[in-house]
Amino acid sequence: MQRIIITTTLFFCALAHAQSQEDGPDSRAAKRPPAPTKLGAKWGVLIGDWSGEGGGNPGSGSGTSSFQFDLQQQVLVRRSHSEYPAAGNRPATVHDDLMVIYPDSGNEQSRAIYFDNEGHVINYSATWSAGGDVVTFVSKATPGTPQFRLVYKKVDDQTWTISFEMAPPGQPEAFKPYVSGRLRRTSGK
Repeated sequence: MQRIIITTTLFFCALAHAQSQEDGPDSRAAKRPPAPTKLGAKWGVLIGDWSGEGGGNPGSGSGTSSFQFDLQQQVLVRRSHSEYPAAGNRPATVHDDLMVIYPDSGNEQSRAIYFDNEGHVINYSATWSAGGDVVTFVSKATPGTPQFRLVYKKVDDQTWTISFEMAPPGQPEAFKPYVSGRLRRTSGK
């Protein structure tokens, strides 16, 4: 009986040792997923606080935006607040939104997800121009829903224009302006 207990104990010790060798530091590193890709340096030109004014379908208004890296530069977070005063028979409107921009692994493009206080959620692909002075966000064309395009164009280090465009359902790429404006840096780089 004692021999069976000793043999069983030795067997389990050998098994535990083999398992610990299998799960050693080198094998754990091999099992971990690769580190996520960080957003490229080109996104840094947007870091900071911005104010602006513009107009379009909701009327003329003003607002603020901020861009900040988060999660050790794994994402860029844009927060925006716009106010449109009452005009004609239209009541005053406040628009708040949040967009999280993140790298698309193995792809030169980035991705973004947008949320606003009106309940909209939009998934975008984001692409920079070769010169790094235009970034374009485009939603996927989906049957029965509008398609969206958001374009930032650099005027100089302190100024960008922005336009938000919509294409009607069933007419992908037939974008028409919805709202546009100009942003000026108030703090940051």
